[in-house]
Amino acid sequence: MLPYKCISEKKQKISSGEISLKDNVISFLNRIEDQKDLNAFNFLFPDDALAVAAIVEDKIKKGTAGKLAGMVIAVKDVLSIKDKPLTCSSKILKNFTSVYTATTVQKLIDEDAVIIGKTNCDEFAMGSSNENSAFGNALNPIDKSRVPGGSSGGSAAAVAARLCDVALGTDTGGSIRQPASFCGIYGIKPTYGRVSRYGLTAFASSFDSVGCFANSVEDMASVMQVMSGRDELDSTSSPKDVPPYPEELNNLNKKFTIGIAEEYFGKGLSPEIKLAVEKLLGFLNDNGFNTVKVTLPYSKYTIAAYYILTTAEASSNLARYDGAHYGFRSADSSSLIDMYRNSRSEAFGSEVKRRIMLGTYVLSAGYYDAYYRKAQKVRRLIKTDFDNAFQKVDIILTPTTPTTAFKIGENIQDPLQMYLNDIYTTSANLAGIPGMNVPVGIDSLGLPIGAQLLAGQFNESKLFQVAKFIESNF
Repeated sequence: MLPYKCISEKKQKISSGEISLKDNVISFLNRIEDQKDLNAFNFLFPDDALAVAAIVEDKIKKGTAGKLAGMVIAVKDVLSIKDKPLTCSSKILKNFTSVYTATTVQKLIDEDAVIIGKTNCDEFAMGSSNENSAFGNALNPIDKSRVPGGSSGGSAAAVAARLCDVALGTDTGGSIRQPASFCGIYGIKPTYGRVSRYGLTAFASSFDSVGCFANSVEDMASVMQVMSGRDELDSTSSPKDVPPYPEELNNLNKKFTIGIAEEYFGKGLSPEIKLAVEKLLGFLNDNGFNTVKVTLPYSKYTIAAYYILTTAEASSNLARYDGAHYGFRSADSSSLIDMYRNSRSEAFGSEVKRRIMLGTYVLSAGYYDAYYRKAQKVRRLIKTDFDNAFQKVDIILTPTTPTTAFKIGENIQDPLQMYLNDIYTTSANLAGIPGMNVPVGIDSLGLPIGAQLLAGQFNESKLFQVAKFIESNF
């Protein structure tokens, strides 16, 4: 275990000389080496991390350090860092080096965070198990025969195994919340537009959100406060003021109303997960929270709408990888068309190819109205469901996943079964609302169980406050 619980305690111990930040970084690097079989990292930056640690430690002792001083952070390998590799865990971006730094990462650096490396993920963030990576599977540190979840599996595994303090992930349909649940840690997807996407390699541009994983609510809140806010380089980022999340953690002045949607407790849900979420609900009831039933009738269409819309956007976004501009280029090409075809065929993995083909199909002239346009209308209806629900409640409580972490290889040959792992998480991305995973127990196999908290747009503070109450009292 680490000799501190959160960033504020760590900073205080560095300031007093009780711990050394440089030694702390070395200990993380040693732990990464000792647990390299987890395959959580694609790249490490030991020299840079140690050099920054020495500077930041001096700042802490002088009282001039930033908000995240001393926090050691890993970054999912879909976010750019200048002069560092950016592969998206894909062969097609092998040896590609970024020429600029993502806004989210730069904000962390500006507040004296230490970036230790880049984490493994499903190729182009497409997957629910981290089995679609050109770097191989990441493993779940709770049980190495099981997946850590995806697509941000490397980030979740790194935090759960204490290989860093916090890790950044991205969430397009549950890619932070699902692996957080599988690995027994906290993970948040913010409101769409709350955090800049500049420097994030796009999968589905109207769904992608940058968030983080942590072992404490305070650390998660601290990172999200720094990353959030308007960015002139991202026209979809919101100008709304960012609340001081860490300072508001204990400001639960009134007991929120918790909504329970029966659509999230039906067929396919593990009885043990259902029992754990019901136990949490009972605890909240006993502690003065009001609970009411809400209905989200269009929830049954979320998986269908999600995979139509995201594959369409992926088909468009991934057209740029043609073997001509950068990245992998096939050596076996006799014409320009052959080069395009062969480069994409040889370098993209099977899941990425599947989604490109699905997206191209639903955007084609004969099927656009039947699929893509209809899915957009359903998306609007799903958002309206949530808008109506949040007029009655502050938070909606659901399971995060239908099962706990499954075995490596168990679902990889069944794309539909794999897609159903996202059944409780995709709705938040369709509606653009924030969601968070909170660890709430373990099943009979010792695997973590997570509960999902959902709130209305730009109400991340409510998520943090309820999560902090659960963390401190449940």
